[in-house]
Amino acid sequence: MADNLQMWTDLGMDVDKHDALCQVLPTAFGDVYLSQENRPEGMGFYDFVVADIHGIRPSELIEAQKNGRKVFGTFCVYVPDEVVIAADGIVSGLCGGSQFWVEGGEKVLPKSTCPLIKASVGARLDRTCPFFRIADMYVGETTCDGKKKAYEILGEDVPMYIMDLPQMKREKDIVKWAEEIKDFAAKVEEFTGNKITVEKLNEAIHTINEKRKALARIYETRKSDVIPISGKDALLVMQIAFFDDPARCAEMANKLADECEQRVKDGVSVFPAGTKRIMLTGTPLAIPNWKLHHIIETSGAAVVCEEMCTGTRYFENLVEEDLGSLDEQYMALSKRYMKNNCACFTPNDARIDDIVRLAKEYNVDGVIDTNLKFCCLYDTERRNVERALNEAGIPVLGIETDYADSDAEQLRTRIEAFVEMLG
Repeated sequence: MADNLQMWTDLGMDVDKHDALCQVLPTAFGDVYLSQENRPEGMGFYDFVVADIHGIRPSELIEAQKNGRKVFGTFCVYVPDEVVIAADGIVSGLCGGSQFWVEGGEKVLPKSTCPLIKASVGARLDRTCPFFRIADMYVGETTCDGKKKAYEILGEDVPMYIMDLPQMKREKDIVKWAEEIKDFAAKVEEFTGNKITVEKLNEAIHTINEKRKALARIYETRKSDVIPISGKDALLVMQIAFFDDPARCAEMANKLADECEQRVKDGVSVFPAGTKRIMLTGTPLAIPNWKLHHIIETSGAAVVCEEMCTGTRYFENLVEEDLGSLDEQYMALSKRYMKNNCACFTPNDARIDDIVRLAKEYNVDGVIDTNLKFCCLYDTERRNVERALNEAGIPVLGIETDYADSDAEQLRTRIEAFVEMLG
């Protein structure tokens, strides 16, 4: 990563502190990922990206900015990428998955704040994440109280736009979200100087739909008795998808899906026959949070599905294409995005139904419901999750954790016992 030193310096990053992260990440990635056997060859692209994760994509974004394009940094799956792309903008996820950044966030946030929020704020304020330095505008959403207050801090020196997500899913809420998307489109037009047209928005909708279809193909192969890709690798694909160019993301995911489909046909599995199949549900796992997947998959089980924002919620459901007016398109976007079942909604029966449905579709032996510490939304919803799974006869284990490794062995003991109980 030494070749990126000038870029990081020009971005105003704390290079010395960032070096500490750069020294840790390769070792962590090697221990978790490169130690795996029989990985799909298509994972080579994702290994390449992670090897220079603060260099390759950031340099592309900076080059695009030199050509007049604007970069929008987003935190959540509810922000409609299609709108930004239709105005020739670029969408990039923002970092928030490492314990490395938590301390910086705790300088301005209560320690009882979710680690994802603390890490995001720390990554920005400590100047150790290039994506936070590059973004011309941050786009937030009202999915949790902690994030809403964090946006006030993050918006002090970078333009911040916040979308007001309804907390219910009535017809009038879907209409309201369509209006929010329309307002966001107007802001994007103003900020980029580019007009969003029906034609451009149709193209953008198609582009993101193709990305969703490609990711869905990979997940479809995980339903097979033959497990062609580890849960860790599938998670990495999803995490990179938040940052990558959408057309390239679709291309590389389709190539990986081709290989996984062939592996299923050839009976090539990354796990021995009879390995217990686990689905994860709960709070999202932002890069480089690979902790639970690694523990599970080195404890005699395989993760075959993630019902979370870094999982099925990211790609399930497509936006209707080829509509004739912007208002129709905004409503189509609203209908699709409101099908995401975040724990911020009430009532949230649709998420509970999704969990049971996916557990059956992926033929799982058990479900692990994971909650980041201090995330009251998912923690409160655990009761309903466990009750529904028990009624469906599906074993479930509830886990609360954070980004630190201090509880790793305790988690391993509990997960090993759960896997053994599955028989």
